[in-house]
Amino acid sequence: MHTLTDNSQNNKRIAKNTLLLYVRMLVMMAVSLYTSRIVLEVLGVLDYGVYNVVGGVVVLFTFINSAMSASTRRFLTYSIGESNHFKLQKIFSTSIIIHVFISLIIILLCETIGLWILYYEMIIPKERIEAAFWVFQFSVATTIVLIMSVPYNAVIIAHEKMGAFAYISILEVVLKLLIVYFLVISSVDKLKLYAVLMFGVQILSRIIYGVYCRIHFKEAVFRFSWNKSLFGEMIKFAGWSLFGNLAAISYTQGLNLLLNLFFNPIVNAARAVAFQVENAIMSFAGNFQLAFAPQIVKYYASENLNLMYTLIYRSARITFMLMLFLTLPILIDTDYILNLWLKNPPSYSSDFVRMVLIISVVNSVSNPFVTAAEATGQIRGYQIICGGTLLLIFPISYYVLYLGGAPVTVLYVQFIVCLVVFVERLYLLRSMIGLSLRLYFKNVIVRCLPVVIFSPAVPLLMLYILDTSFLRLVIIVLTSCISVIVLSLRFGLFQSERVVILDKVKEKIAKFKW
Repeated sequence: MHTLTDNSQNNKRIAKNTLLLYVRMLVMMAVSLYTSRIVLEVLGVLDYGVYNVVGGVVVLFTFINSAMSASTRRFLTYSIGESNHFKLQKIFSTSIIIHVFISLIIILLCETIGLWILYYEMIIPKERIEAAFWVFQFSVATTIVLIMSVPYNAVIIAHEKMGAFAYISILEVVLKLLIVYFLVISSVDKLKLYAVLMFGVQILSRIIYGVYCRIHFKEAVFRFSWNKSLFGEMIKFAGWSLFGNLAAISYTQGLNLLLNLFFNPIVNAARAVAFQVENAIMSFAGNFQLAFAPQIVKYYASENLNLMYTLIYRSARITFMLMLFLTLPILIDTDYILNLWLKNPPSYSSDFVRMVLIISVVNSVSNPFVTAAEATGQIRGYQIICGGTLLLIFPISYYVLYLGGAPVTVLYVQFIVCLVVFVERLYLLRSMIGLSLRLYFKNVIVRCLPVVIFSPAVPLLMLYILDTSFLRLVIIVLTSCISVIVLSLRFGLFQSERVVILDKVKEKIAKFKW
């Protein structure tokens, strides 16, 4: 009875956290899409491309921190699952020490190799080199602030205090909206100003996260103590995570550099537009999975494997339907949406956006696998196989472009490799945690197939029979959303899940009745 009560409370917490994160994301997406449009207009296509590709050079070196971030979240969440509060404080302090070392390493890499790439490898107009240097240095400073924020963010997520996470993030995007205002009214070099103001936002955000954690979590106070064993465990975990994170950097910022080498900053601007759309969409899926992830780790720590399997299946299935709900209208009427949003989008934007969204759907469904693998702590083989496969995207893409491939061909390569990795993750989890492939196929694939096959039918018909207009877009969005919702309720959800959702809807409707 106690287990059932705990499970019910966990489900309620997941639902509450998901709602909070969605409110956060709605605000963030609305503001970021608007600010992206204005920033593109104010900076111009060339400077917008320069900002993204130069900032991308700095991000190239952050794969070290990404690995350590995963390690910090995993160890904190696992200790909460074990109810080991003494260990929590040690993990937090150890993670602070590690992130200081990472910051120093990244500064060294950026100020040597990074500057060499900036001045000798990148294609940037001579008159914008000085501004690009400013962008580079403030991107380095911003990155260091983000790195030192990781332990504090990890504590908030591990404790599942998503309300604080949501409110602070909303404050960030409001400040970024103010940045747009300053860009419009300012007479100084707008590219330099943009880099400086983005750094200022991160500094303020870091201070707020630090103060909140100190007030609410006893373990979030740094006390210097050298625990060699714990340090070794966390570094070992991060070391093997490095493969996956290096691969992720290679097919995000690495491909950005390839496009700059073979083409020009305008192509980088097109990819940056696609990246903005991808970030907005993936943030929805990411927020949903962020609400699930701590529970997956805690179930493993407390040896409730059956509940863990159920959570993995449910997370993958609902994430897929959510991603389809969000991406289908964009995939169908991409050109009109981009022109409505940006007025004059860069060349190749439509092709980039479509492929990026398709890849995002595949990746989002396999994200629960990553959380489950990390929960075990034994990720050596997992990262060697999956990370090694993902690393192939960069050299294959280089070869394709060398042979004369169009810019979008790099995303075709990425899509094929991501499908291969999806299958690899499934088979690896079977041996790591005993995940049943048969049950995954039955509980996820079989239920998602009818939704993805039939939902595009009506909106595609609207695309071809109606003239291009805002009214057509509205009809496509409505028919897409209705199709996905109806088919998801009919095929995507189990009866028990349908009952819960419909009861909640009826309950909310009843509150608004006179």
